[in-house]
Amino acid sequence: MGEERYGEFVLVRRHGHVAELVLDRPKAMNAVSTEMARSLAAACAALGADRDARVVVLTSSSERAFCVGADLKERNSFTDADLVRQRPVARGAYTGVLELPVPTVAAVHGFALGGGFELALACDLIVADETAVVGLPEVSVGVIPGGGGTQLLPRRVGAARAAELIFTARRLEAPEAAALGLVDQLTERGRDREEALALAARIARNSPVGLRSAKRALRLGQGLDLRAGLEVEDAAWRATAFSGDRAEGVAAFNEKRAPEWPGE
Repeated sequence: MGEERYGEFVLVRRHGHVAELVLDRPKAMNAVSTEMARSLAAACAALGADRDARVVVLTSSSERAFCVGADLKERNSFTDADLVRQRPVARGAYTGVLELPVPTVAAVHGFALGGGFELALACDLIVADETAVVGLPEVSVGVIPGGGGTQLLPRRVGAARAAELIFTARRLEAPEAAALGLVDQLTERGRDREEALALAARIARNSPVGLRSAKRALRLGQGLDLRAGLEVEDAAWRATAFSGDRAEGVAAFNEKRAPEWPGE
């Protein structure tokens, strides 16, 4: 299992074709500072270009939290000009996760609040243990969700439910979060990382070309009418159907063996 560090607070571990992207600022419960945001964006850029990474799992090294969002202690020292300068850096971290071209799974325990929950929402799937507490409390401190929350949450739970959760700034414990669809899979305490990595390993057995194309179709088709969405799907199908992975998949099926994906 190889490891690569990006700055002080972000770590990438390799588990075969699964890349574990670790938020590693446990003393601050992974509060996202400017430095951490830069490191997260850099790690995502590297993973996005890595053809060997078929799935990314976003995890936390903090026992108490997945991520508590923006570093408000750092923000408290900012001038307005500082905040303007930091904004593209912060956005780069969230869009870095959101735009990863491979399937992504967040492993959530403890607090996942504000920008922390937005990092999880940027992933395709969220696995949470029974200690998870999630929410977008930004309006309670005079801002709004700025890491994609106002756009990603309604895509998960619908416009009215998202409005209620954002306007009230309330926190949800794991059972309610699962019941409302804010998380996709609920596990026993302490098993979120293990279950997320196991899910990622199952996904990673499939065609890397197929996975990337399926994710592209799912993401680009959101919000389109059916006819336009089907055109997006057709383009993604064509990008996959004439690949080496498709030829290998058909051959392996007929020869009753496991495929050896060329990944192209």
